[in-house]
Amino acid sequence: MSFSIDKQTLEELNLLGKFRQGSVYHLFNRVKTRGAEQLLDSMFGSPLTDVTAINNRSNIFRNFQQAGMSFPFDVQQVNLMREFLDVRGSGNAALVLAGTFIKKWLSSLTRDERFKKNVQGLQATIVTLNKCYGFVDSIRLPAGPYSDRIQSIKAILSDRKLEKFRNMDIYQSLSVRTIGYYNHLLKEQLAAQLEDVLQFIYEVDVYIAVSDVARSRAFNYAKALPAEANSFLVEDLRHPCIDKAVGNGLLLNGKRNVLFLTGANMAGKSTLMKSIGIGLYLAHMGFPVAASKMEFSVRDGLYSSINVADNIGLGYSHFYAEVVRVKQAADAAASGKRLLLMFDELFKGTNVKDAFDGTLAVTEGFADYRACLFIVSTHIIEVGEGLKKRNNIHSVFMPTIMEGSVPGYTYKLQEGVTEDRQGMMIIRNEGILEMLEK
Repeated sequence: MSFSIDKQTLEELNLLGKFRQGSVYHLFNRVKTRGAEQLLDSMFGSPLTDVTAINNRSNIFRNFQQAGMSFPFDVQQVNLMREFLDVRGSGNAALVLAGTFIKKWLSSLTRDERFKKNVQGLQATIVTLNKCYGFVDSIRLPAGPYSDRIQSIKAILSDRKLEKFRNMDIYQSLSVRTIGYYNHLLKEQLAAQLEDVLQFIYEVDVYIAVSDVARSRAFNYAKALPAEANSFLVEDLRHPCIDKAVGNGLLLNGKRNVLFLTGANMAGKSTLMKSIGIGLYLAHMGFPVAASKMEFSVRDGLYSSINVADNIGLGYSHFYAEVVRVKQAADAAASGKRLLLMFDELFKGTNVKDAFDGTLAVTEGFADYRACLFIVSTHIIEVGEGLKKRNNIHSVFMPTIMEGSVPGYTYKLQEGVTEDRQGMMIIRNEGILEMLEK
């Protein structure tokens, strides 16, 4: 089963975006090869939902991090090997040899570069295969999920024909017949094995790059639990893309599946919700997370409503767009899937009375879906009083600390519902009323 997440949630959490500064993808994209970047794309696009697969990948990243190795391959040589193998010829050895003779002949008569590139590709392949053999022979990772992978690559590189090829002198002049023979051998007979070697190099690139980010930013690895555990436990959770971010801990489970979050503007509610969503998404990828500890039951998907905008094309007002979003979430929760659903400032596009009634009713309705976990934030703190009778709703708030008439924020969760009301104070501090009186 695939992990369910929609475009709006991906954008609200700023998860993707290769060239988007501040995106989670950009944070981890420290790979050196094109193939590794494609692999990173695939990992970000397909979070895992199998407990064993998640924990295995996390362990691989952890082992690479502990090994503290650098990427050992020459990127230019890897790219040349890739280009060499991508130029496929005939499956017939005689035709391959004839084609090689023709390229050699054309190179002497014209500026045809194909024969030269052929030789460079063979040389790059020799260099890369030797580097890979030395790497797998020297790598010392703890016994674990990647041990078999390393041994399978070592077995490929130890093949008698490949071993003879690897031991060739790249500086000696090769006969056309020898070049034709290895063109056929590498691109036809051993094509699948060499493709596997390249994929291994791309994997190593990703594992080293991501584990380096984890080491430099003091990230840790989450532990995946079976879906039936229906739990999300985190300590010192931070937003991974914010330097010196303040961490928070929380626990959600089947007995306490709704987090009711209050606090003033700028107190950190939205950032906390984004941190939770990003952390859960990365955890399902098996990636390091910005937390000192995380244990989570595998979920079927993630759904957020943080920055809902109006839709002029569909004729939706801001409020109606909010209603549509909540309806979509209700459909998802009612489908029986185990989801994490987050709502920041429900119904802020309507009047206070309707927003109060709607927030109270929707939060109580969501609370009945014990297989799902919910986070609901609001400015309307009176809603908290109406939710007290529900023992599966946990109320927390982000406090405001007043320094005279200037508000300050700790960004640390506290138990209960906030009593902060600094809106008019901020308006006065900005001198708006005085400006209007003038």
